[in-house]
Amino acid sequence: MKLPFLIDTDTASDDAVALIMALRSPQIQVLAITTVAGNVDVHQASRNAIYTAELCDSKVAVFAGAEQPLKRAHVSAAWFHGHDGLGDHGYPPPRRAPERRSAPDAIIDTIESHPGLVMVTLGPLTNVALALQKKPGIAAKVSRCVVMGGAPCCEGNVTPAAEYNIWCDPEAARIVVRSGLPIELVGWHLCRGEAVLNPSDIQQVLSFGTPVAKFAIECNSRAQEAFLQQTGELGISLPDPVAMAVALDASIVTSQSKHFVDVETESELTRGMTVVDRLNVADNERNRHVWASRLAAGHKANVVWTIDNIRWKQALYAALS
Repeated sequence: MKLPFLIDTDTASDDAVALIMALRSPQIQVLAITTVAGNVDVHQASRNAIYTAELCDSKVAVFAGAEQPLKRAHVSAAWFHGHDGLGDHGYPPPRRAPERRSAPDAIIDTIESHPGLVMVTLGPLTNVALALQKKPGIAAKVSRCVVMGGAPCCEGNVTPAAEYNIWCDPEAARIVVRSGLPIELVGWHLCRGEAVLNPSDIQQVLSFGTPVAKFAIECNSRAQEAFLQQTGELGISLPDPVAMAVALDASIVTSQSKHFVDVETESELTRGMTVVDRLNVADNERNRHVWASRLAAGHKANVVWTIDNIRWKQALYAALS
């Protein structure tokens, strides 16, 4: 029996590589892909998702979702991924269109028909929040919810305080982290340093000579340039594939712990900040009134702090070779 997966994505360059990892894994079955406005608009995200699926010879159903965040204007990440999200290489349109059903409805239907599935989110959490608002009970039917998002206890990649997926729709992120979903938070910090594909790693991937290997490097060309400008680090940073690697094999995680997590929605300075109670002080007298609703609900997220970078890259290589 293959493990059922549901993937929600704002398909740009690193999302595409994460989709390849899932669609080429012999251990899982991707039941559906839902798309959301984030890195690119939702229509481009759907196009990119279907193009990637076709590259993997997959006919997985793709459902288009929210065109903008719950309460804010959509701000893309074209500066990082290119206008088409895939480095602007002029990839041809896919041969099919998204399904007619909306992404939030598809999320509800897929979870209810496959209780115990693993949900992986690679973009802003708008679709998931809309699904939860409509059917809160689905949270209890998910076995794992691996969220690529947040900058727990570190700097962000879109503002000093926030990671893009959470910043893009902080209200949705707050709904999701408070929902009772069994969240495993895979933050932006995990795709930096030794996790980055360095020049020799890139050459190793290209040496595989497969269409998916060539695409994985090529579609991240703009992202590689932007990451160097942003951090001074040379190579390709792949946050979504790192999250997918965790979803596919949780044993690559080397340190993690459960904490109350909340998302800042009011401040302009810290919009989208993932506030992690790492020292477990939320219940102290000086903090209890602010954290009252979180404490009462009792829902903690499993925050991933470190991974085995050698094994993460081995998982990537296996998917691309």
